[in-house]
Amino acid sequence: MSTAAANWCYATVAPRARSSTIVASLGTPAPSNSSSFRPKLIRNAAVERLKTGFEKFKKPDFFEPLKAGQAPKYMVFACADSRVCPSVTLGLEPGEAFTIRNIANMVPSYCKQVEVIVVIGHSRCGGIKALLSLKDGADDSFHFVEDWVRIGFPAKKKVQTECASMPFDDQCTVLEKEAVNVSLQNLLTYPFVKEGVSNGTLKLVGGHYDFVSGKFETWEQ
Repeated sequence: MSTAAANWCYATVAPRARSSTIVASLGTPAPSNSSSFRPKLIRNAAVERLKTGFEKFKKPDFFEPLKAGQAPKYMVFACADSRVCPSVTLGLEPGEAFTIRNIANMVPSYCKQVEVIVVIGHSRCGGIKALLSLKDGADDSFHFVEDWVRIGFPAKKKVQTECASMPFDDQCTVLEKEAVNVSLQNLLTYPFVKEGVSNGTLKLVGGHYDFVSGKFETWEQ
């Protein structure tokens, strides 16, 4: 990796036009074309945290082989929840996996030459809670989120039928895993996935990460 590519860059911002009232109270700023004007660097705790993380992360020697291309063995579907980053949870390095993250780790019905596709659900998922809370025929209270998690309706129906006596939170836990199974089934509607599974060159794996107990489960489709 080149030095330029490895260095952290700060963005710069030009001054915004101010109303006359604000100018009167703050003083007149230097014109944007003035030689004395210098854009302010954006420096705050949040940005500094990103810089520190990047400085710890960059490994020029490690990234050198990635310049030639990539050949990941995995395709991982995971939730957008910030607590369950699959690269961190599974220790995946750059170049090892295609990672697709969305609300409630859903795969819609119908990639590259991967060997394993993994769909990972997780504990206390807000998307799954929203799915289980949906009322049939009700107005869209979650807007686009509701439309998206409806992909998991078959799993919801199964859980409501088989686990009707369980408390809501326990039903959510079961649904977190059943929704993964629905996504695995949906993957089979993609011709290249179905063909790969049929001839044994592609494997579908379901996963569930419980970040409360620290437990990670996997199962094959």
